[in-house]
Amino acid sequence: MTDTAFIHAALTAARPQAMGALLRYFRDLDTAEEAYQEACLRALKSWPQKGPPRDPVAWLILVGRNAALDGKRRAARDAPLPPDAAISDLDDIEAPMAERLDGAHYRDDVLRLLFICCHPELPHTQQIALALRVVSGLSVKQIARAFLVSEAAMEQRITRAKARIAKAEVPFEAPGAVERAERFQTVAAMIYLVFNEGYSAAADPARAGLCEDAIRLARLLLRLFPAEPEIMGLLALLLLQHARARARFDAAGEPVLLDAQDRTLWDRERIIEGLALVDKALRHRAPGPYQVQAAIAATHGRAARAEDTDWAQIDALYAALEFMRPSPVVTLNRAVAVSKVKGPEAALAMIAPLEGPLSGYFHFHGAKGAFLLQLERNAEAKVAFDTAISLAGTAAEASQIRRYLDQAAGDSAAKKGGGDVGPGPADAS
Repeated sequence: MTDTAFIHAALTAARPQAMGALLRYFRDLDTAEEAYQEACLRALKSWPQKGPPRDPVAWLILVGRNAALDGKRRAARDAPLPPDAAISDLDDIEAPMAERLDGAHYRDDVLRLLFICCHPELPHTQQIALALRVVSGLSVKQIARAFLVSEAAMEQRITRAKARIAKAEVPFEAPGAVERAERFQTVAAMIYLVFNEGYSAAADPARAGLCEDAIRLARLLLRLFPAEPEIMGLLALLLLQHARARARFDAAGEPVLLDAQDRTLWDRERIIEGLALVDKALRHRAPGPYQVQAAIAATHGRAARAEDTDWAQIDALYAALEFMRPSPVVTLNRAVAVSKVKGPEAALAMIAPLEGPLSGYFHFHGAKGAFLLQLERNAEAKVAFDTAISLAGTAAEASQIRRYLDQAAGDSAAKKGGGDVGPGPADAS
């Protein structure tokens, strides 16, 4: 790894802890962020010449804190800043000093940072944007590109989020046990949403990177809650889904459905880690929605070939998920497994009651068309596919349906469709 790459990796890894400590000290998101950015600038200037400190996190906390304090003094007295050497001598003296300040608070610092980004006053879009900016350190330009909005619009979204937090007078004390229990699910949901944003547009490099950001946040959350099986399930789910990234699109950028993917392209290291996390989580005998979805993904991951997939097991897992978290989308996903186990007629019967709730949902009409195509009811399938195309959110989705339309328009007696029509990571291509 080059010096520049090492420094970038160290700054990225240090950000949550350093930002959390600076936020606790200054009790203001903007001040903490500016302090961290100043510390990073000084690191980029000093570390290549003198080498990184033994504890980069401690160095960044102390240098950022001192820089922000000097900025406040300068603003108050209009006095010049002292030289860098007086602020920080770059020796390892920062480590014990910062450890005294922050060593006992690491867990609470990061939790507080995550909880503030996921404050209930904020809509989900602002939660995701703020977490990506403050915790992951993505630039406003990167976040705007990922969400397909202008840089100015994203800047306003993040500014409004910070203003809402300030107006809500969010407490900066260490989160208590009750608050942790209440907000932990919100943080997990935010991470899941970040992943979905990247996963749903993996063909776009600007958004695909969100999957890696979500995995990094999930790892961080698991370090904070090492015995929480639902966090194990969440990380396992993300790893198992992201393991298929290289196989999800062909050379032309067209989506490849799960049954047709080249499984030799799947990332075996991620799959092995994901499977181990699933097994570890299930041993706690406290199942939850993330664990069940991870178990579904693990069933796919264990199948060396598409025809080896245990669809009966997947059907049973979806039935459990329906019980835990009833949703038309979950039922639609289960119908894919049912079509494999009991046939497309049974799947159509299962999704018939969903016609109303999911009438504006792309994947519903895609699944319905695929089931109809398997039954050689091509005219009805064409109607469903036409509706799906009108609701497609991406060019890849529309292209996928057009291939089905070509099939329905011919004399094919296709028996394939419906292998992977679910909307979320548990069943997406």
